Amino acid sequence: MIRSELVQKLAEENPHLYQRDVERIVAAIFGEIIEAMARGDRVELRGFGAFSVKKRDARLGRNPRTGETVSVEEKHVPFFKAGKLLRDRLNS
Repeated sequence: MIRSELVQKLAEENPHLYQRDVERIVAAIFGEIIEAMARGDRVELRGFGAFSVKKRDARLGRNPRTGETVSVEEKHVPFFKAGKLLRDRLNS
């Protein structure tokens, strides 16, 4: 499901809301998740999962085309851990 499909589904399930308002709500939710993760905070949605940021240390990598050794800088990557309810639902 992509963002526009999510907005469409929420708009259909809530006919009292205008589609542009649903778009703003979805954008606000994603925006807050992104802002919290940018600050290094953890975002937990009970029953769904938790978003966090993990740090990857600097390391030596290899260019697959030339075989040359390259240094890869330290970086922060998003990480998602599924909640118990989501895992149970997927595996039932």
